Amino acid sequence: MRRAWVLIMAAVLPLTACEPETGTQRREGGGTKPPAKVDGIPTRAGTHRLKLDVGGPAPREYRLRVPPRLAEGRWRDGEPAKALPLVLAMHGGAANAAQMERLSGFDRVADREGLLVAYPEGFLLSWNAGFCCGPAKLADTDDVGFLTKLVRKLTRAGLADPDRVYATGFSNGAGMAYRLACEAPGTFAAVGAVSAAMAMRRCDPRPTSVLVMHGTADRNVPYDGGGRRDFNDARPFPPVSHAVDYWRKVNGLPPPRRTLTVGDGPDCRTTGRGGAGTEVALCRIEGGAHRWPDGAENTLWAFFAAHPRRG
Repeated sequence: MRRAWVLIMAAVLPLTACEPETGTQRREGGGTKPPAKVDGIPTRAGTHRLKLDVGGPAPREYRLRVPPRLAEGRWRDGEPAKALPLVLAMHGGAANAAQMERLSGFDRVADREGLLVAYPEGFLLSWNAGFCCGPAKLADTDDVGFLTKLVRKLTRAGLADPDRVYATGFSNGAGMAYRLACEAPGTFAAVGAVSAAMAMRRCDPRPTSVLVMHGTADRNVPYDGGGRRDFNDARPFPPVSHAVDYWRKVNGLPPPRRTLTVGDGPDCRTTGRGGAGTEVALCRIEGGAHRWPDGAENTLWAFFAAHPRRG
């Protein structure tokens, strides 16, 4: 999170050739074969660069990974017979959506497991996570509004399952995932935060499954708290334990003492499921720095897949 934001604010983002939305027509085709697009969203496998009108002076942009399973599955009246899970994966500060796509490994998970992954673009390489970071915080951008509208776009098109929508991110993007859990209650069945602190001014959550992953040698966002929240905010970050304790209390859960093992990802300690079916897990990466841990995407997806929204 701690970056040279003053220099970034002076940067000009290059224009990208994104596919525009196409009016209000929902389906382009019908029957049992997939149309080329649904509500302007391509159905062919691969990564697509898209724009979303959020009612501001310019549209917001995102990358969408579409797995082969979407087009190969059964279709009915221009919609997939079964909507897919959706993961929003937010990049860190001073990074962008393409970098998050490469960093996270979620494309492989999407293609293997059959899920949609959206990689949204922040504002001038940053997210307004409430307490951080950089240009997005200074401009007070409505990133919660953008990201929840993106979820509605994909669910109303019938492509994404509203009961299996998840949010994750790295660093500043993980702080944004925390903010979504706080300010868009009921939208996300679970969130996963990698290398971020939680320091929201307000939080009005519902019971939500949360996975926290953090390295003990992180100098940018220290595991036990410290550092500074932003280039213009010298207050220290809260410790990782603050986020874990907060979410387990929201969910009415005990301290995380059970082992959660994922063969091709980091192991974690978990609270186990509570009465609402929610769970909180802590993946403590011994000696881990401020980076995306190897196999983090596999642990995150295993946790997400086990926690669809109930009721």
